[in-house]
Amino acid sequence: MALAKAKILLVDDEEAIQRLLRFPLEREGYQVVQARDGQEALDAFAREKFDLIILDLMLPRIDGTEVCRRIRTESIVPIIMLTAKSDEFDKVLGLEIGADDYITKDRFSLREFRSRVRAQLRRSEMGSHAQARDVEVVKVDDLEVDLPKRNVVVRETKVDLTYMEFELLKTLLSHPGRVYSRQLLLQVVWGDSEYRDPRTVDVHIRHLREKIERDPKDPEFIFTVRNIGYKFREL
Repeated sequence: MALAKAKILLVDDEEAIQRLLRFPLEREGYQVVQARDGQEALDAFAREKFDLIILDLMLPRIDGTEVCRRIRTESIVPIIMLTAKSDEFDKVLGLEIGADDYITKDRFSLREFRSRVRAQLRRSEMGSHAQARDVEVVKVDDLEVDLPKRNVVVRETKVDLTYMEFELLKTLLSHPGRVYSRQLLLQVVWGDSEYRDPRTVDVHIRHLREKIERDPKDPEFIFTVRNIGYKFREL
C-alpha cells in the first residue's frame, strides 16, 4: 500500500466537515469514500477495503462508537475518531472501543489533521511489512508472542489484541528492561507525538495489561516507571 494511493473512508454527517476534510486528503493523493451515517459507513466497509477510517463519534442511525466496535471485530484498519466535544471521556471511550487516535473538531488544524493521517498510514504500512518478515516467536514464562503472525498466547490461551496493543507489546519486547517514555512510545508506535496526549499510551497499556497480566494491578510483564513511562521486564 503506497501512502499516496491509500483509500480512506470519511464518515461524518455534517456536509461542512466532509468538505473541510476531503479537500486536504484528495490533495495528498488519497482516494476518499464518503459516508454520512453509521449504517452507510458499515455498508461501505463491507463492500470495499480501506487503509484508514476517519469516523465521527455522533452519527445518525448507528453512532460512531458502535460502528467502531463492529469494525474492530473483523479488522485492524486504523481508525481516527472525530468528536465535537473536548471532554476527556469521549476521547478515552474512543480509545477503549478500539480507535487508534482521536481529533477534537473545534481544536485541530488541517496541518495537524494531515499529520495524523500520514502517521496512521505509515504505521499501518510498517506493520504490514513487519508481518512479512521471518521473525522468531518470543516466549517469556507463560507469555508467547508470535511476531509475524501477530498471535499472543497467555497461559495456553490465545488473546486478541488490538493493532495498537500489539504494537506496544512488540515495541516493549524488542528491548526488555529498556524504559520507554510516553513521548517515545507515541513517536514509535503512533508515528508522531506532536499533537497527542500522553495519556493515550496509559489507556492502551491498561487494556494490554488486562489481557496479558495475571493481575493487572501487580504486573509481571509490563512495569510502570514512575513519571517516565513503561518497560518490559528484564529477561
